[in-house]
Amino acid sequence: MTDIKADPTQGVADLSFEAALKELESIVDRLEHGEAPLEEAIDLYQRGAALKAHCQARLEAARLRVEQIVVGQDGTAGRAEPADFK
Repeated sequence: MTDIKADPTQGVADLSFEAALKELESIVDRLEHGEAPLEEAIDLYQRGAALKAHCQARLEAARLRVEQIVVGQDGTAGRAEPADFK
């Protein structure tokens, strides 16, 4: 996990969906079990919110990409337009 004291949202945009989700799950687990002092919990919550937004954006981009798949007259899938994940 990134050192979140300086900037809890640092590096979130560079994470893959899977890495962001794994880190988010870890943060949720720590917060649910009360494993962090108050100030750290606030930083964790802020990072978790950024990770959640990042995951939602990646999922939406993937959904749009799937919707852009062109189905040919023969019923086979054509090509998908590339999704912009940034």
